Amino acid sequence: MNSLLAGFISVFMTVEAWLGFSHTPAPQPVVPSTSALGSTEAPASPAAPAASATDSSQPSLSTQSGQNTSLPKTLSSGTATSTSTQTSSVSTTLPTGSPWLSVLPLGDNKYVTSGPKKGYVYLCHLSSGGGGAQEDGPWIKGNEWYPNQKTNVEGAISWPNAMVNISVSGALRTILSNGLPVGGTTGSFPIAASDPAHQYDANPNSVEAQNQSFSIPANPTEASAPGCIYGEVGVMTNGVLLNDAFDELYRDAAAHEIQDSCDGHPHEGGVYHYHSLSSCIKDIDETNIIGWAFDGFPITGPKLPSGKYLTTNDLDECHGITSPIVENGKTVTTYHYVMTEDFPYSVGCFRGKSYEPKPGGGSGGGGSTSSGSSSTSGSGTTSSQPGSQQSGPPQEAITACASHTSGDTCTVSTSNGDISGTCKTPPNSSSLACIPTNR
Repeated sequence: MNSLLAGFISVFMTVEAWLGFSHTPAPQPVVPSTSALGSTEAPASPAAPAASATDSSQPSLSTQSGQNTSLPKTLSSGTATSTSTQTSSVSTTLPTGSPWLSVLPLGDNKYVTSGPKKGYVYLCHLSSGGGGAQEDGPWIKGNEWYPNQKTNVEGAISWPNAMVNISVSGALRTILSNGLPVGGTTGSFPIAASDPAHQYDANPNSVEAQNQSFSIPANPTEASAPGCIYGEVGVMTNGVLLNDAFDELYRDAAAHEIQDSCDGHPHEGGVYHYHSLSSCIKDIDETNIIGWAFDGFPITGPKLPSGKYLTTNDLDECHGITSPIVENGKTVTTYHYVMTEDFPYSVGCFRGKSYEPKPGGGSGGGGSTSSGSSSTSGSGTTSSQPGSQQSGPPQEAITACASHTSGDTCTVSTSNGDISGTCKTPPNSSSLACIPTNR
């Protein structure tokens, strides 16, 4: 029986696939229109703390593999000082009285493995099982979620020992960091049982200082075709790692997992990280660099001088655009990624050759680091071949057996109707899940 279960579980990525139905990617999310949201200027905010620059040794660059597709015609390949630009029609502005959109489409399972797709994350590999929040909060309603209603982890802990040094020597930019937010705070982790957030996400991990060193191209060039990602996509200028948009179950991490008031949380090894734009990064202008992707291209905020905000609809399939930004006090026209309020929030694929940390002692690895504790809780990728599909039971199958014991009958509701099954513990999972009776 276990061998039979292992055979069919390894290829099921959604409830329909779990239950024997064919699966196609979810439709691209629709961002609320300007007329629906209204318009207002965002309040002025002080600039984020600048990273200090020091000389340091340069670790060797690693390599990136993965299937690729052609560049869009609207972007031209070249160096980071390319003068080509992409025309953008801004699709949304701010709702009155709030710096964030009030409702967003969920990005659950919005990934591709054969090539990049706008609004999706282009993953190099898929893995089985993984952790994440144990229960959806009331801010998730159908295929949407409401950021303003979401619970945050309690606490505001300062880290006076937080450090990040960013230096350029020759062709390399080196980022040294202990992974703690410079000039910022984190919540109280592990999440205490007394914290209201605990009922949704019992994250048991602490925030711990790391020993991270990343070397990326100082003058990146666009590759002939976009590259896939493994899980970690960059480093913010405050020293915090940036992961892709997913939790380990390929759900929208910003919606399902519980973060602190700065939109961060730790995973195994105590590595604090973001999945989305941190509300504690104050200068989010589209011309301001707030991080660096692992292919060397900058990451900026979404805010335009008009007060409008860029969204996924305004960007290419890698979640970027070519436009003037400010680097080292000078205006340069370059390709750069844009962090947005809507999924996939940041890098969806790599426009340049990536030196992203590869899977090693866990999913994602720690990059060119001297610390072996930096396994990512992003999309939880492993060393399987691109395009392969392996997964533990979908959350709906687990939820169906939440109040049952092994051997009980269960029912899962899908778009194709209700399916009856039996609660069992599948291979590579510690949770009971509703296994269709005929499997």
